[in-house]
Amino acid sequence: MNSSYAAVAVITVALLTLGIGLFGLRFSRTTSDFYVASRSVSPLWNSSAIGGEYLSAASYLGIAGLVLTFGADMLWFPVGWTAGYLVLLAFVAAPLRRSGAYTLPDFTQIRVQSSAARAVASVLVVVIGWLYLMPQFQGAGLVLHTVTGAPTWVGSVTVAVIVVVNVVSGGMRSITFVQAFQYWLKLTALLVPLVFLVHAWTQDGRPTPTEAGASGAWLSPMSGDGTGIALYATYSLIVATFLGTMGLPHVVVRFYTNPDGRAARRTTLIVLALLGAFYLLPTAYGVIGRVYAGDLAGTGSADIVVLELPLRVIGGTLGDVLGALLTAGAFAAFLSTSSGLTMSLAGVLAQGSLGRRALGPVAAVRAGAVVGTVFPLGLALASDQIAVASSVGFAFAVAASTFCPLLILGIWWRRLTAAGAVAGMLTGGVGAGGAVVATIVRGTDAGWLDLLLSRPAAWSVPLAFTVMVLVSLATQHRRPSNVARTMVRLHTPERLRLDRADR
Repeated sequence: MNSSYAAVAVITVALLTLGIGLFGLRFSRTTSDFYVASRSVSPLWNSSAIGGEYLSAASYLGIAGLVLTFGADMLWFPVGWTAGYLVLLAFVAAPLRRSGAYTLPDFTQIRVQSSAARAVASVLVVVIGWLYLMPQFQGAGLVLHTVTGAPTWVGSVTVAVIVVVNVVSGGMRSITFVQAFQYWLKLTALLVPLVFLVHAWTQDGRPTPTEAGASGAWLSPMSGDGTGIALYATYSLIVATFLGTMGLPHVVVRFYTNPDGRAARRTTLIVLALLGAFYLLPTAYGVIGRVYAGDLAGTGSADIVVLELPLRVIGGTLGDVLGALLTAGAFAAFLSTSSGLTMSLAGVLAQGSLGRRALGPVAAVRAGAVVGTVFPLGLALASDQIAVASSVGFAFAVAASTFCPLLILGIWWRRLTAAGAVAGMLTGGVGAGGAVVATIVRGTDAGWLDLLLSRPAAWSVPLAFTVMVLVSLATQHRRPSNVARTMVRLHTPERLRLDRADR
């Protein structure tokens, strides 16, 4: 790929991101603007922003790399990431918005009235955010190095600096504008080159992906080796992706920006449509990659198949231009997801250890953005490259094992207690988080132990639910006294509450 075209594409996206973010500064004047955009974001605008931040490097690059390497089995990733919003719509979106909370720790405090539970939730938000941020920075470094030859640290540091500037300048207002723009940029960046790639493929007379040397998994998904290992891995992946979405702090915080619960539901429906349309595209790149870029399968370069295909299939100046467009979309993916994660981390840190009283609420958010970014950036620079989809999958597993039980039981089960919430979150967090750390340290092989550690959601989520329920039942004498009022608040539509107030 022509490095000049790619450099221009990256610089253009960076400048547009900074420009849109600074434009949002004009509308950010209050604490509410910084935290939740004054709860005034429309469903269409908000759903575009959610799509922008949710479709990370794992979606833009990782899906194609996984399909290229492993075939149809990997389609469970986009299916799960999309279907997670269906679970969110059915059980969480509207009640969570009605809670009036700014962050997940805020919701925890409102529901169980416990500073200890709030502290545990705060720590988990930071851990999940760092698990998700690290691959964004690593991916940015890899992409910029691939297309321009720059040292890998340049891309990582560039994304971190731009994100911090946007969050510091305008908070949630700024990143809402940025993320909505970047969803449509990513969609366009994948769609336009794909039209040319499909046309070239049909004119080229190349074989189908199966005939081009695909593995047996392409023909028989979930076939595995007959021992049940592949089946367990698939179902554990489904549990993590279906239930992990509701526990991702940068996703949940966006629902607080809706005006009311009805708008939160409409936002979720639109998000389902936007994600469904988007995930068709990286899957198609993975399929075409099995024909033209089979040599990348199973290597550390599988994630860049999206960027490689225009040059391999089309070539020439057109291939360079299309590759530059794809590079722009990839950089937008890093920026938009990192912005949402940094904002969620900044909100939690600002309300916790940084001290809103000492710095003031807005200054605390700004300090939180810096603190929340520096550590994962350091990890990204110091650690080896991990496949982006795998790393993000770890974050989903931890989120599903901690905040999913808290939200489901906290919203729908009035008998939840602070002790139960803390025990369940710690059990799920230590179980899934410990498994993730063990996987990173040990590596993986084909055995059951390593599979249980690398895909923990199938056992860690039920365990967390069970512990949360049993401990809550054993501590009913400590149930919050205002639980009835809180449940009414979560489940009563805003319109009915206003009607009653008028009377």
